[in-house]
Amino acid sequence: MFYMAILEALAPTAEGRKRIALKSPATLEPVGEIVCADAQDVADAIARAKKAQREWAARPVKERAAIVERAIEVLKRRQEEVIATIRAETGKTRPEVLAIELVASYDFLNYWSGRAPKDLADEKRPLHGYLKPLKKLIVHYKPLGVVGVITPWNGPFALAMNSTVQALLAGNAVILKPSEVTPHSSAWAVKILQEAGVPEDVVQVLYGDGETGAALVRGGVNKIAFTGSVPTGKKIAAACAEQLVPCTLELGGKDAMIVCADANLERAANAAVFLSMFNSGHVCMGTERIYVVEEIADEFIRKVEEKTRAVRFGRGDEVDVGAIFWDRQLTIIEKHLEDAVNKGATLRVGGRAHRDGGIFFEPTLVTDVNHDMSLMNEETFGPIVAIQRVRDEEHAIELANDCKYGLSASVFTSDPKKAVAIAKRLEAGSVCINDGEVIYGVLEAPFGGVKESGLGRVNGTDALRSFCHAQPILLDRWNLDRESIWYPFGPDTLKALEGTIKYIFWTPIRKLMR
Repeated sequence: MFYMAILEALAPTAEGRKRIALKSPATLEPVGEIVCADAQDVADAIARAKKAQREWAARPVKERAAIVERAIEVLKRRQEEVIATIRAETGKTRPEVLAIELVASYDFLNYWSGRAPKDLADEKRPLHGYLKPLKKLIVHYKPLGVVGVITPWNGPFALAMNSTVQALLAGNAVILKPSEVTPHSSAWAVKILQEAGVPEDVVQVLYGDGETGAALVRGGVNKIAFTGSVPTGKKIAAACAEQLVPCTLELGGKDAMIVCADANLERAANAAVFLSMFNSGHVCMGTERIYVVEEIADEFIRKVEEKTRAVRFGRGDEVDVGAIFWDRQLTIIEKHLEDAVNKGATLRVGGRAHRDGGIFFEPTLVTDVNHDMSLMNEETFGPIVAIQRVRDEEHAIELANDCKYGLSASVFTSDPKKAVAIAKRLEAGSVCINDGEVIYGVLEAPFGGVKESGLGRVNGTDALRSFCHAQPILLDRWNLDRESIWYPFGPDTLKALEGTIKYIFWTPIRKLMR
């Protein structure tokens, strides 16, 4: 039985576990296989993780951070092996692997290990008003326990590394379930962290398909960090809600790019092509819809067409765009483009799939699109530039917001004030000005979507704390036998309470008590 060209079901193991053979989308040559973990395997892994997590959490944060930071040296030694695995499983170009997977992962290891001692330290918080002379507050960031990290196939190494590192530094154990399309690429994150000194039961990888992921979600972990499709994300959210388990969901996108009349057209055209096609278009915050104001549309489209025709695609080191990572996605790309052309869109460049010895799709430019087309309202995830003319910027904002997704967006204009004003009106989790796709790498920025693009945030100043329970600990400043309002109630109790209300909240002094 063949699932698709990339995944092939093999005969099960003697114990009855499913086996899947993997092929490279760039060559269709075998690149290994996996044995899918079953429900008992998942339960056993979670049990080991819970036991090991207690000792890991007991280590000082600085010690955990030092171990994670050592992974940088391990990655340096293993870099070429990691690159080879990712390219074999995805068909990415080497620059894409370096930019998306390696630079990002080095930064995750370096940044979060440096932030952890400060971000996770007990925090003394000043109290307000009448409580200030009476109490002291400490907030302790307590690890949640075991975190399940489920990652997709488009950024398999970096996306596995980021959430796993954050959860580990916070004192949790992590079980990683990578996509069955790119399992070995993601598994490198676990191997490197283990080699750096993270105990084996503290960070584990479980290979498998959707059944394995479902078992992990319902297996008794303390949080799920999921990156993937909207339908799967909704199932995970429902399962987590039933168990009262927190989750973060980084889901799909249909990111809009607005090109204003005063934009630098050369930069905007370069961005339109790159942001639509980078990583074969397999980027959740990649540009999938471009709205250009009418008065500059002809010149903008001319530039974009010229640049699209110059994009090289295929396998090897002399191309810009590599393979389509999964042929299931190729089917969606073809379907969306066919629907658009049938409904009146103009195909200017490309538009054809290539399946001879690999899975590729030509860099494509399509114009005269509209919101009746699936190309403009469903996630395509392919190397297609789709441009729609609009009357003005107001029209562009209206169309950009007319979408069930809301992950990120971009605005191209030479006026910074206008850019920010437009950005604030967009229904998107984040907005880049005269750029795009980089926001996930800005680790100080909370990243996540609105609408159907997700739930919760990754990165940002509270990233490490999101894998903790913020436990407030309240201390008494005075060693008294009793509080003034404890039993037995008497005249002094009433006097104290009525006096607090009258002399603080009924007078201007209340403003000093905030």
